Amino acid sequence: MMKERLSLRLDELRAEYEKGKTTLEELEAKVFSVRSTMLRISGAIQVLEEELGRGSAEPVNGKGHVEPVDGKAPDAHTLRVPA
Repeated sequence: MMKERLSLRLDELRAEYEKGKTTLEELEAKVFSVRSTMLRISGAIQVLEEELGRGSAEPVNGKGHVEPVDGKAPDAHTLRVPA
């Protein structure tokens, strides 16, 4: 009786673990996708700011540009918008 309950619980935990593993893989893929999108947007913002800045003494406002922190490649944890 006890062995059957433990075996059943083990099966439940294994199934739960696999479900969590699948969810984590999906979330990691989503993070990669969002990170890539943010990097492309950051590049586009930089190009537009530079183009707009060519017609005046300084860039339009310098805000809204996403830059890496500490010189590291941008990722979901290090991207910031300068104040």
